[in-house]
Amino acid sequence: MTILEVKNATFAYENSDNIFEGVNLTVDRGDVICILGSNGCGKTTLMKCMNKLHELKDGAVYINGENIKTMDQRTIARNIGYIPQGHVSTFAFSVFDVVLMGRTPHLDYLDSPGKKDRLITEEALKKFGIYHLKNKPYTSLSGGEQQLVFFARVIAQQPQILLLDEPTSHLDFGNQLKTLNIISKLSQEGIAIVMTSHYPDHAFISANKVALMKDQGFLGIDTPNNIITTENMERVYGIHVKIMEISPNRKICVPIEILTDYNK
Repeated sequence: MTILEVKNATFAYENSDNIFEGVNLTVDRGDVICILGSNGCGKTTLMKCMNKLHELKDGAVYINGENIKTMDQRTIARNIGYIPQGHVSTFAFSVFDVVLMGRTPHLDYLDSPGKKDRLITEEALKKFGIYHLKNKPYTSLSGGEQQLVFFARVIAQQPQILLLDEPTSHLDFGNQLKTLNIISKLSQEGIAIVMTSHYPDHAFISANKVALMKDQGFLGIDTPNNIITTENMERVYGIHVKIMEISPNRKICVPIEILTDYNK
């Protein structure tokens, strides 16, 4: 069942060339779609267009068949949970309060969170194993702990779709793998996930589809095994790679050298 659809999407900042154009993407329930591409290719901009933080120049984004142009941000937030690359809090809110903020789209403007909202918040904290941190200031946590708090917050929103912009950036190896496992579990619960990454390895671990972004659009969209190839990695990143199978269900993509004729 299709939940999110991007049709012929084109975006440009004011008085600039198109960042991307004619982009199409279909996201079904339970999908994990990983967008791979070099710095500056438009991955983050596309993610922001998917939840109306940016307005498209042409084309449209649909949630359950409804154009997001007709939706206000509260309605979009009831359907889409978004974790940006940087989410540094300058205020020492407690972990519980940060996660409770995820309930905001479900409240009327003058309402305060009620018993139901607090129970949902507690369940989200338990789901990610951070209930014991509920009274700690968010600003006192490690990067990995903060990432778990933000996952709990977006899950407290009870969205159908998660947009994750480089969810493993700034995390150590252990927390990267924990985050990817969380993504896999959430998809098994029926949540549709679109994530960006600079690591083809992460797509092998958690994604069922990969979209390669270059030259203002997608080179292709397919399964990780079919689209993460030596040839495609050379085209996208300008480097030679070696793709190896290290176990029956695990592949890695290793950079070898920069291609000297990449910019020719």
